[in-house]
Amino acid sequence: MNPYRLPDGFLESLLQEDSPCGDATTFALGIGRQPGRLVFRARHDMVLCGSEEAQRLGELRDLRVVGAVRESGCRLLAGEEILRLEGAAENLHGVWKTAQTLMEYLSGIASSVSAIVAAAHRGDPGSSVVCTRKNFPGTKAAAIKAVLSGGASPHRLSLSETLLVFSEHRVFLAGETPGETIERLRRRWPERAILVEVDNEDEARTWIDAGADILQLEKLSVAAVSGIAAYAASTPQASKIAAAGGVNVNNAEAYARAGARILVTSAPYFAHPRDVAVTLECVF
Repeated sequence: MNPYRLPDGFLESLLQEDSPCGDATTFALGIGRQPGRLVFRARHDMVLCGSEEAQRLGELRDLRVVGAVRESGCRLLAGEEILRLEGAAENLHGVWKTAQTLMEYLSGIASSVSAIVAAAHRGDPGSSVVCTRKNFPGTKAAAIKAVLSGGASPHRLSLSETLLVFSEHRVFLAGETPGETIERLRRRWPERAILVEVDNEDEARTWIDAGADILQLEKLSVAAVSGIAAYAASTPQASKIAAAGGVNVNNAEAYARAGARILVTSAPYFAHPRDVAVTLECVF
């Protein structure tokens, strides 16, 4: 599963950042034009992401792809080959670390996402995992590719495309009832679902009664989520329940089993990278 490819401009900026004035060591040794081969392999089991970008980084520096390239989203066992590039040593060295590190970080996110999705599905096969916009600034396109490759979806791509009412919004709504707020949002933006985040059970029931489409429960216990989900299911509008705040691989199953059909998580963005082993050799 390859959801999309990152643009050449972004990839060129990564290469330029790592080698703004060429590779001093390769130049000083005078080995730049010697032919060589660069092979990337999974050091441990992983869900791969970023292999298409690694391939393109090579192509942008006149390297040839030899053989098949494993696709983002596939599961790899330790030792399996990802990508093989051939060409001049100066270009192999210029691409090596950027391609390796990009795949390691993105595969770390994708592998973490996949583990959380699997845990959630053990609790409820119909549950969904969504990842927040808490990625490191400037990395959104790359991070979301890893989220999709791991089997989840974005929670909010940006402030521009979702209606999510936080308590920080509600402090400016003095004198307006929850029902009036929901009705006003439906008139102003009729095609969007209305999400409301709450941090206690009383507020959750209030906004369910007001007609919110989705209740996002922030840092509530599994028991509290279970009670709120049961209440929501008993009402005519049957608001969906999303669990958020601290959702990870260790508690996803319990939250899904408790009735949270949507699990909102930032945990994959802080996952350990998945090591990619590199072999670089001269080709005679």
